[in-house]
Amino acid sequence: MSTKNQQTSLVTLAVVFFFWGFVAASNGIFIPFCKSHFNLSQYESQLIDASFYAAYFFGSFFLYFFSQINKRDILNKIGYKSGIVYGLLASVVGAGLLSVFSGLEQVTFGMILGAFFIIALGFSLQQTAANPFVVALGPVETGTHRLNFTGGINSLGTLLGPLVVSIVLFGSIGSAQEATIGNIETLYWILAALFAVVAVFFFVNKSLPTITADDVIENSSKATQTLVIIAIPVAILLFLTNFLPAFIGDNFIYICLVVVVGVLLYALSASKSNAAAWGAMHYPQLVLGMLAIFTYVGVEVTIQSNMGALLQLPEFGAYDESKISNFISLYWGSLMIGRWTGAVSAFDISSKARQLLTFVMPFLAFGLILFVNYYSGNAIAELLPYLICIIVAVVAFFLGNEKPAKTLLLFAGIGIVGMLVGLATTGNIALFAFISGGLACSIMWPSIFSLSIAGLGKYTSQGASFLIMMILGGAIIPPIQGKVADSMGIHVSYFIPVLCFAYLAFFALRTKSLLKSQGIFVDDLGTKAGH
Repeated sequence: MSTKNQQTSLVTLAVVFFFWGFVAASNGIFIPFCKSHFNLSQYESQLIDASFYAAYFFGSFFLYFFSQINKRDILNKIGYKSGIVYGLLASVVGAGLLSVFSGLEQVTFGMILGAFFIIALGFSLQQTAANPFVVALGPVETGTHRLNFTGGINSLGTLLGPLVVSIVLFGSIGSAQEATIGNIETLYWILAALFAVVAVFFFVNKSLPTITADDVIENSSKATQTLVIIAIPVAILLFLTNFLPAFIGDNFIYICLVVVVGVLLYALSASKSNAAAWGAMHYPQLVLGMLAIFTYVGVEVTIQSNMGALLQLPEFGAYDESKISNFISLYWGSLMIGRWTGAVSAFDISSKARQLLTFVMPFLAFGLILFVNYYSGNAIAELLPYLICIIVAVVAFFLGNEKPAKTLLLFAGIGIVGMLVGLATTGNIALFAFISGGLACSIMWPSIFSLSIAGLGKYTSQGASFLIMMILGGAIIPPIQGKVADSMGIHVSYFIPVLCFAYLAFFALRTKSLLKSQGIFVDDLGTKAGH
């Protein structure tokens, strides 16, 4: 494969990474709009996240489940290239359905949820195949650089998504466009067309590597049973709650949370006696890591998904949903700041150059956030005080020194403090404190991942698959906060992120101790940007 073809393929694949971030981040604008348009409770509005992130779980779960039955990894067998194509085609269907539904006079919220589920189901397959495919588009030793490039493009999508969707729904700043569900019809036809074009490119491009394998995978019957038990209530939540008694259906999200946490804690205890049947779940760092990924994705999503309702409170500015895109983009931009800064460590440069870039990169990324918001017509002066939060994050980067447990603990601490400040105050101080949760989350994925799979040996691939399934947290925790907001108020509901960050701090401390007892010193693992 020529260098030119490699570069063309990488750029094309980066477009896919961009739209994963674009669609996921735009939910922060779409959720408050749907709440108003469909007259939903805060809990019901969060079902957009439930549909979107549960699809990631089910996509990964079905790949794993059927691979266990066939004793062959299905994705390895069909190849990463084909996996990307099939995932893109699923997203084409989902985006097309969302466009069709949005054009109907009698569109229902259930139709919107179904379309989002199919889009994200395609994303799940794409992401599972795309990351190793990116590594394969060149020398293995530079694979991390390519992943950081595509990850940076993904973060750019999260920055632009809220701004673009806000303009599509509400018009440009100062316009009088009526916000209707039909306004998104053209946008999602464009997305469907782009997904289709990329799918065709990968299908017809014969120069792309076709990577397949037919290795026998490890049988892990107990782990499979655990995942099935988790899948059942999540499926009921998505598809069958309307058939349950009202009280049970309205509170079924709590049952889902109890099942997920309960069965993983049971696995943590029971797996000590039968390593073979539990596979990767025999390792306590992996099970605790599954809970950590569940919690991390949940808190990352819930902070911004519920922010639209928070901003409507008088003490937070009484913003209309058409005026919140700069704050939502700042939240996702905060994740971009951390990920771009974390990516510095992936490059082979001198220690002084790395330190300089670690200091400069956050401010360059913040400058990009301000520029994009200014170009979109948003006021940027009200965002400038956020520099204080960025300075705190820069200090944490230097103190963390690329050590995953220490970095995770520091940023979890930032998250806890930020949420507590937000709970204790109102106005811009509280708002920026809550938004700083994006900075806290920005570096967590690679830290959790490296700690969780350390020492897994032949179960490393299986363990990574289990961790990806726990993106499910984005489907469970935001509706939990929405339910709390309906009963206690949206401001008070932000104690949920405090609990999430507290567990992540515990995970950092506990896993470091566990790995040390296994002869693994986490300070040697290092951390890179990701997710």
